[in-house]
Amino acid sequence: MESPNSDPEKPSPVGSNEEPEASLTWDDSRETRNPIHWSTPRRVFHTVIPCCAAFEATFATSIIVPATPMLMQEFGIPRTQALLSLTLYTMGIAIGPLFIAPLSEVFGRKYVYVASLTMLLAFTGGAGAAQSFGTLLACRSLAGILGSSTVAIGAGTIADVWALGKSGGTASLFFILGPFLGPTLGPLAGAYILHDRNDDWRWTMWLLMIVGAPIWIGSIIMSETSHTILTQRHGYVQELANGKGLFAAAAEKVLIGIKRPTKMLCTEPIVISLSLYTAFAYATVFSYFGSASYVLQRYYHFNTREVGLSFISVIIGYLLAALMFGTFDKTLFAKAVAAGNGTAAPEHRLYAGMVGSIFLPISLFWYAWEVKMNGNWAALVAAGIPFGLGSFSIFLSSITYMVDVYKARAAASAIAANGVLRYLLGAVFPLFTIQMYQSLGPHWASSIFAFIAVLLMPIPWLLFKFGHKLR
Repeated sequence: MESPNSDPEKPSPVGSNEEPEASLTWDDSRETRNPIHWSTPRRVFHTVIPCCAAFEATFATSIIVPATPMLMQEFGIPRTQALLSLTLYTMGIAIGPLFIAPLSEVFGRKYVYVASLTMLLAFTGGAGAAQSFGTLLACRSLAGILGSSTVAIGAGTIADVWALGKSGGTASLFFILGPFLGPTLGPLAGAYILHDRNDDWRWTMWLLMIVGAPIWIGSIIMSETSHTILTQRHGYVQELANGKGLFAAAAEKVLIGIKRPTKMLCTEPIVISLSLYTAFAYATVFSYFGSASYVLQRYYHFNTREVGLSFISVIIGYLLAALMFGTFDKTLFAKAVAAGNGTAAPEHRLYAGMVGSIFLPISLFWYAWEVKMNGNWAALVAAGIPFGLGSFSIFLSSITYMVDVYKARAAASAIAANGVLRYLLGAVFPLFTIQMYQSLGPHWASSIFAFIAVLLMPIPWLLFKFGHKLR
């Protein structure tokens, strides 16, 4: 959620003080530097690359999970230690964008995309070639920290290209799906590549590079989309003119990018409550991967490929959540806009989240108590549908609500704060999930998550009723 990028067809020299033609405003349809006025195929291309880049960054989190037994065997380590390859990478996604994403305001989005994807592929290749577990962890950590900023700046690129409205909302929805689809498809892809490559865990890394290479090439072909950089009225040129220097300007942006989200996460009740809720919902997705692998293999005798295929039910839930959110947007929210003479209170964005808050604990209790030795696997796997619906609905409502509440630049900080907590919990939960299921059994281990979901369930309902007072 930041600013726009560059158009190679109408470049301006670095350091130039030229202004656009006085007769053309930025919104003038003849202003071809404005990405909104580009051709539809070109705008679609500049939408597909950020969506794919965000998918690649999150796809890399869980693709190595099916390789956990291979890592344990090759490096002689326990399961919890082997899972650090997932944990450290995901922690990198949590903190990396705070430092790197603000640089797009100084250097432009295009250069951050290229640099970030280059680092992601380079250190993924290093992880694949690692001869020691320490090297693997170091490369995975650096891949997460340096390669994950695409998750943060992609929304800004889409806003540059489509602005607001129906088409922009659709493009944003595809982008938001990435952080959920990536980790969900990772175990499936990892299981199949391991099967085809004789359980060689390094192929999980090679697959990431194969998927990421075309995206990297696309980022090089991309044009800049940032209004700030294209017009050169505020970006690094102005910072240089003010005597700050390029790197001083970059450091200032990074400092602001760290301080604002941290402050909001500590002082804003709306950000605190919704970040906690969406972080829990997202972390349960990561725990679901680990618990499903344990349960389906032990109680239903699934192999790793069948376990990966079971996650398709969760993806169905995501798609139903997107459909439900769109339906509420076209009906209840549209009515609120009409009743408010063109504006509606942000609380009307919470309808899908309120429904999702009901489905999440229901799905977790269903999943907890359906487990039976040699039982009906379909009845258990089907719990993934309301689980995906509930978790993604909560996320969609929370993000759109915070955008409406905080507007423009403050919304970017609120979403950054949400992302930090979300990925941190997503990194930590898998470390203790299997131990919980082994110690408590699947019924009560899953029920603990369900009870927590019940405790958090009132958050969207309370915000719907009292959010106007907090605002």
